[in-house]
Amino acid sequence: MNSLPRAVFLDRDGTIIRDAHYLSDPSEVVLIDGAAEAIARMNAALVPVIVVTNQSGIGRGFFTLEQHEAVSRRVAEALSSKGARIDASYFCPHKPDDHCDCRKPGLLLFRKAAEDHGIDLSNSLYAGDRRRDIEPGIYLGGHAVLVPSAETPAADIEFAESHARMAPSLATAVDWYLCTN
Repeated sequence: MNSLPRAVFLDRDGTIIRDAHYLSDPSEVVLIDGAAEAIARMNAALVPVIVVTNQSGIGRGFFTLEQHEAVSRRVAEALSSKGARIDASYFCPHKPDDHCDCRKPGLLLFRKAAEDHGIDLSNSLYAGDRRRDIEPGIYLGGHAVLVPSAETPAADIEFAESHARMAPSLATAVDWYLCTN
């Protein structure tokens, strides 16, 4: 049996906060209903919460690294006000056509998080609103759960229906995960 701890890997935009497309203004951060409470339950269960997010707006020149960091601080503040916290965050600043290894569904950032925090990737939860958010969980033998938003493509939902689980909310995904582990 593996003695490494598990973690929950969450996408940011569309999973924790409303997807505002290339979000650069911290004042536009809006938590998705129930997300903070779900994260707080993971915190209470001593399961590290790690955000892995694609932020191609940096590479596209839509916003700066400093603006990304300001948005991340605002997300942390909003979660903290509801008793929740993110334990670590990793992001890919590259454009899709850069073909980097850190852009989801690439595994580089997940493996880096596992190395940095001593995480068992095969016993971790991977949740997000897009196929690219849950594919790493499938590849790494973890628990992959699609939490569709209004903007989740139909093809991503079809993929999840046959390769992963689907949950109506992050809270439901967390409940399932905590009950099975």
